[in-house]
Amino acid sequence: MKVEAVKAIIPREIYHSLLSRGIVEFTPPQADAIEKGILKGANMVVASPTASGKTLIAELACINGILTKGKKAVYIAPMKALATEKFDEFKSAYPYIKSVISIGDLDSDDKWLGGYQMLFFSTEKFDSLIRHGLDWLGEVGCFIFDEVHMIGDASRGPTMELLITKMKSYSNAQIIALSATIGNAREIAEWLGAELVESEYRPVKLTKGVLYDGIFHHREGRAEKEEELKGSSEIPEIRVVEDTLARNKQAIIFYATRRGAEFGAAKIAKHVHASLPPEERQRLKELGAVVTGVLDKPTEQCAKLGSLIANGVAFHHAGLLSQQRKYIEDAFRAGTVRVVCSTTTLGYGINMPAHTVLVRDLTRFDGNYSTRISVNEVLQLFGRAGRPKYDTEGRAIIPANGKYRIAELKGRYIDAEPEPVSSLLGVAPVLRSHILAFIAGRFLNSAESIGGFISKSLYGKQYGDSGKIETRVGEMMADLEGWEFVERHGKLYTATKLGERISELYIDPLSARLILDGLKTAKETFDVLLLISNTLEMRPHAKITAQAANRYAAYISANGVTVFSSDRLVNYAGYDPISVFSTAMMLEDWIKEVREADIVKRFSSSPGALYAKLLNADWMIYSATELARLTRTPRAELVKARVRLRYGIKEELLDLVRLEQIGRVRARMLYDNGIETAAEITKNKDRVVELLGKEVAEKVFGQLE
Repeated sequence: MKVEAVKAIIPREIYHSLLSRGIVEFTPPQADAIEKGILKGANMVVASPTASGKTLIAELACINGILTKGKKAVYIAPMKALATEKFDEFKSAYPYIKSVISIGDLDSDDKWLGGYQMLFFSTEKFDSLIRHGLDWLGEVGCFIFDEVHMIGDASRGPTMELLITKMKSYSNAQIIALSATIGNAREIAEWLGAELVESEYRPVKLTKGVLYDGIFHHREGRAEKEEELKGSSEIPEIRVVEDTLARNKQAIIFYATRRGAEFGAAKIAKHVHASLPPEERQRLKELGAVVTGVLDKPTEQCAKLGSLIANGVAFHHAGLLSQQRKYIEDAFRAGTVRVVCSTTTLGYGINMPAHTVLVRDLTRFDGNYSTRISVNEVLQLFGRAGRPKYDTEGRAIIPANGKYRIAELKGRYIDAEPEPVSSLLGVAPVLRSHILAFIAGRFLNSAESIGGFISKSLYGKQYGDSGKIETRVGEMMADLEGWEFVERHGKLYTATKLGERISELYIDPLSARLILDGLKTAKETFDVLLLISNTLEMRPHAKITAQAANRYAAYISANGVTVFSSDRLVNYAGYDPISVFSTAMMLEDWIKEVREADIVKRFSSSPGALYAKLLNADWMIYSATELARLTRTPRAELVKARVRLRYGIKEELLDLVRLEQIGRVRARMLYDNGIETAAEITKNKDRVVELLGKEVAEKVFGQLE
């Protein structure tokens, strides 16, 4: 279908935007969506491969509603990085439409967002806004739920599922659900009362196959093909890299673990470096130095990453700092970094120009035993290969460790259909938080109405056992009542002030109860660190060290019942009080100004994991402070601990960090040079200029004056 064919039925702004981007013909799924009513307000599930044009289908629905009906449009993604990427793309295509992205603070009503037409959110942020009470929800004409197959993800899925259920049940807005890999698209469409657009179309040819002994076994049409890859290595990932570089292309190699990705990058580095021209080596050397120096004092991981980047290779995982990940992604898009060894952090949504993808590990160890990764996940990772604007064809490869496994792996992953997405709502602790939100938001106020609502979810459609649902809901509501977060009046429930605040804070009610229990006995800063480390939001906890085990035993001996000993957690899966203690010790090292590199090494962690933990700790200590305020519990120790955690400082630096421009490093520099308080800065201006530099010093003086 030509764009010209719909010129008369779409706003001219859309028409001109499409032409300006070189879009003169719709892809098959886009044409199908138009024929099935995307421009007429029809709900729609779009299940088609990566790069087939799903985003444009969503765009047509959103912009049409904004321009022809004066309605807002909301885009929701399970990953912040994906929401950010889509926001940037939209802003570029429609700079005159008031658009905004909000993926941060979960304890704000953000009333100012009501002034925008196109809004981008992470799943949790939008759910949080609903809990705070949106006064513009009725103005939304279209909701886009991207990566809807993530409903089957234990951590993100239940919130997405309940949001969709709420919007389809209590909103007249159009709902568009997008997914590249979904085995039960028709069932999802039936659940949403939506039209189904299902397609195998892919604008870039993708060849999928199995690699064994340097031979790539794949299919071309109906013919089986065997292609010998260029190179000589018998190690699959190196052979793939040799062949990809010979084609002057780029590759992403996916590993099951962070350690595997780092080890793989180190193994590949010399092969990539040898192929680089001298001028590129210099650029990579400079980039490596920048990435290494993201922290004031680089860790071993920072140094390792910088060294590998200088060789044209990078590893990418959640243990990196966000700034480091961005440098890597930008360098890969620019063609500077040739190979990235990654965990699944690059597997979802983000547009990366890889010609070849190798899924190196097909099993994952979950702490107890190894499990095969799903067809859905493999297909999602395959989707990173062969991207429009970068390639005309791509390759997706899995390695076989024996000739006999070639046919087996083809059947299991290459020729297999994706698994159906299953709701995890019935087993997810997050349901407890949503039940409290229903009551606190005066959305639903009885076990019967909540059970009825959940029966409208995908869980209700798939399992249909209303009795089981009501039993599950009743158990959780009994917990909430026992914890004094809700009150029962006959068959109806209302939230207490405490319950309302917990819902707004967006924390698990069990975590809130643990905090409230612990506030009664927390006396010192370390007790506060234990208090927040004990919450569910701080999982996974730090690795247990011998020092933590010994100190834990001494702490128990001296204190008996502690802030983190609770019968509520005894039978909770994976709970280990020593790992909680170890996490508190890691936070304690941070506020004692121990170097990041030393903390990471002591607790077998990474800079990214450390900073993620600190971010969570800040949120939980803020939540604890709010709960202490409501219960009239002394909170001075909590406030002091929060400032120390935010800056990573000893107590003696608290006065100095009150000033903008003065952080952890500068405060310590001033203090160690005899300037111990803000008041002493004005008495030692020359010395402050000498230590901080004239520009920074003048900004500090301006605050004091």
